Amino acid sequence: MERYGGGRIAIVEYDPAWPAMFEDERAVIRRTLGALVVNIEPIGSTAVEGLPSKPIIDLLVTVRSLAEARTFCVAPLEALGYTYMPEYESWLPEELFFRKRMPAPWTHHVHVVEPSHARRQEWLLFRDYLRAHADVARAYAELKKTLAETCGEDIACYRTGKNAFVQSVVAKARAEIAQR
Repeated sequence: MERYGGGRIAIVEYDPAWPAMFEDERAVIRRTLGALVVNIEPIGSTAVEGLPSKPIIDLLVTVRSLAEARTFCVAPLEALGYTYMPEYESWLPEELFFRKRMPAPWTHHVHVVEPSHARRQEWLLFRDYLRAHADVARAYAELKKTLAETCGEDIACYRTGKNAFVQSVVAKARAEIAQR
């Protein structure tokens, strides 16, 4: 079992401060990483207004080159309080993953990817579909609450339990785009 570092997985009600927390962190990361960054976008449940979530701000940092990022991003992000998690590369290929405020409870996740990274598009499609479809966002919230209760501290159980829902939403988002 992969344990969630903050104890039991907790889904909290939406916090209207989350967008400002994202913007503050985006500014700091952009200033720190400079020209390495192509774009920084909010992803995850905290990026969807009204959606209950684990209280962790997810930032999608798009860079020109992952090799360049591996060389020049790790130390500056660690200086900002992030911990690089290389052990996650086995299930997050072609991505650098960081957590802020270790040990738990962590407050931010940073996902560093190239523009062509397949999951980058999926994260954005999923976020945008939830933003546009309140009924789907509510269903996702209920699923997350149920999984948090069922999975306890097992974060792999929680992630796996969401996969089918996420993939079905991404497929709907792609179909909606194709119909335009």
